[in-house]
Amino acid sequence: MTETLPTSRGKLTPQRSLSELTWLRVGGPADYLFQPADLEDLQDFLRNLPDTVEVFAMGVGSNLIVRDGGLRAVVIRLGRGFNGIDVQDGEVTAGAAALDAHVARKAADAGLDLTFLRTIPGSIGGAVRMNAGCYGTYTADHFVRAQAVTRAGELITLTADDLNFEYRQTELPEGAVIVSATFAPPAGDPSALHARMEEQLAKRDATQPTKDRSAGSTFRNPAGFSSTGQADDVHDLKAWKVIQDAGMKGATRGGAQMSPKHANFLINTGSATAADLEGLGEEVRKKVYDSSGIKLQWEIMRIGEK
Repeated sequence: MTETLPTSRGKLTPQRSLSELTWLRVGGPADYLFQPADLEDLQDFLRNLPDTVEVFAMGVGSNLIVRDGGLRAVVIRLGRGFNGIDVQDGEVTAGAAALDAHVARKAADAGLDLTFLRTIPGSIGGAVRMNAGCYGTYTADHFVRAQAVTRAGELITLTADDLNFEYRQTELPEGAVIVSATFAPPAGDPSALHARMEEQLAKRDATQPTKDRSAGSTFRNPAGFSSTGQADDVHDLKAWKVIQDAGMKGATRGGAQMSPKHANFLINTGSATAADLEGLGEEVRKKVYDSSGIKLQWEIMRIGEK
């Protein structure tokens, strides 16, 4: 990158490896990693950043494969100053860097039900961007508004209509960085909400490879919805089922493996490259299509150069 980048009060690191910032622990460097000091710092930086420089907003890397060649962009990662959680008048406002699990617990303390967030890895910015969901509930179901900083450095408010929520996707303005989101969840008894979250955690740990390096669900469910968590939930069009039926549960490529515990979890057994992981995922997609005619769509975001 030859452009001169603006000065800031935050931390700007050139050629920053992204591998240790992702849950899968793979990937090359970004041209720059920018960690803004606060909202005003982020606005000033984006406002003065040359238009030719690409921007990528990164959360905690829980749903991301960074390719081995790295990323020709400025990666923006929000931290302190963007992780507050405020509960007032039946609404929960959380900074984009606040962890989903922390938001769920803080809401439950106040008798507000965002329990679906408890088992979703990642932060609120990513939850909004991907319309994260679990047990039949989605971010969109309780979403009120979000604040974001545009590529021009302007702070804007986004409604559900602006984002056009769909299964595992939204229409976020190009280059915009979500900085906070507000939700209006239903009320519930705090002790009952915490008990439900403990049950969900136990179920997750029993069925998913939570001790392995993964990025959560690899592919979207072909049915177009997440698990409802109900005993009578139909499995026919769940990603794990069609992967298992195609004989790819436990399949390996290099250091990558489709988990033997849950067929829709792509894991790094310790030595995987990004190419191993993405290559195995593409092999799974081909096998599933050959065996069932279903085209699986990636749920994990893949960015950068091979």
